[in-house]
Amino acid sequence: MNVLIIEDESATARRLQKLLIEIDPAIQVLAIHESIAQTVAWLVAYGEPDLMFMDINLSDGLSFEVFEETEVNCPVIFTTAYDQYAIQAFKVNSIDYLLKPVNKESLEESLRKYRKLHLSESGPKLEITKLDIAKLALALGIQKPDFMKRLVVRYGEVIKAIEVKDVAYFYSDEKIVFMALKEGKHYPVDFTLDHLEQRLDPELFFRINRKFVISYHAISKMISYSKSRIKITLDPPCEHEAISSTERSGEFKEWLAGK
Repeated sequence: MNVLIIEDESATARRLQKLLIEIDPAIQVLAIHESIAQTVAWLVAYGEPDLMFMDINLSDGLSFEVFEETEVNCPVIFTTAYDQYAIQAFKVNSIDYLLKPVNKESLEESLRKYRKLHLSESGPKLEITKLDIAKLALALGIQKPDFMKRLVVRYGEVIKAIEVKDVAYFYSDEKIVFMALKEGKHYPVDFTLDHLEQRLDPELFFRINRKFVISYHAISKMISYSKSRIKITLDPPCEHEAISSTERSGEFKEWLAGK
């Protein structure tokens, strides 16, 4: 079995590699990467391994971005110190979600799950349903996520608290993240879009691409665009085009339908 480890803490990566070989000496760790950029470059150059072990918080962002940068079809076992990403992990290729520090017993069980699901040529495809996600959230004690309710902004010497319900959308411009209020005002915020995506209520906000997180109520008009994408007219207007990425368009349509 060929394995790729994505982990930005070298000691943790070495320990994981040691545990894997102890469990199964036939496992070959092809490479260890600490960033999104390194991982994407390796996958493009060499193709996919049989299995990836992936930390979520990497040196240059959240590892979910790997799935946006390149096509990934191999199964993934996420290893992280945080449980708030569990639901998002199971929306991609995850077959398990291990909380650090990873112990040998949990790792063995994950590998058994991998073999059961993926080593048989006629093995079943893994499909995560809403019921599966609900059970997972309940098991992790995150059935009532603590979504962001307010943001504090600063402009000049003025500090102001903004209700999230008054925000139309967030966007990135020249490495600065701004929020646009329904009334038309724009303010810079001290959070990345990755952070906002995790903290905002997913029933109200959706990240359509790497530069926009939009509210359902900010959508004025939508038209079909190339490669199954959707071009969105926002209210209030934005000088930057809001177009759903190819990778997110399917999920975006489901979100619009309330699924």
